[in-house]
Amino acid sequence: MDFQLIDHEYIQLNQLLKLLGLVETGGEANQRIVDGEVKVNDAIEYQKRKKLRKGDVVAFGGEVIEIR
Repeated sequence: MDFQLIDHEYIQLNQLLKLLGLVETGGEANQRIVDGEVKVNDAIEYQKRKKLRKGDVVAFGGEVIEIR
């Protein structure tokens, strides 16, 4: 799955999960991140507001998202 940034330099990790419908709420996104369920560029990411930029790859819940 691709996610294209339009007119933005970055998107926060918790916002991305919610925007793509991978979680139902922002609170759920935050909890999943701090529980170590999300990887960014093949490393577990614990920062809820991690800034994702073009080229970053997020893995969560069986989905792989490339930021473009």
